[in-house]
Amino acid sequence: MVRATNGPATRQRRNRALKRAKGFRQGRRNLFKMARVTGIRADAFAFFGRQQKKRQFRALWITRLSAAVAAHGLRYSRFIHGVQKAGIKLNRKELSELAIHDPQAFASVCGKAKAVLA
Repeated sequence: MVRATNGPATRQRRNRALKRAKGFRQGRRNLFKMARVTGIRADAFAFFGRQQKKRQFRALWITRLSAAVAAHGLRYSRFIHGVQKAGIKLNRKELSELAIHDPQAFASVCGKAKAVLA
């Protein structure tokens, strides 16, 4: 009886890992074990990067808002508190876009926030 080695499945598994490693450097692209480990590590970095992206954008919006609000004589934390008390349902992304692209509308939002806090 002929010995069964499950060759096709093994080859497919190896090719799948090597195909994923396309674009990596040196042995990371050519050697199965190294390509597999590098692919797993790349997935971990990709997941971590997606989480970091959210944090970094929120920090950017807060920095933009802080600078825009300072021109209206408010601090960022007081502004956010005023916006929430006024019942304005805009998030930080929308507020920062408003501050950049429509200063008049942002000034009215700041005015409402100031009025509620006073």
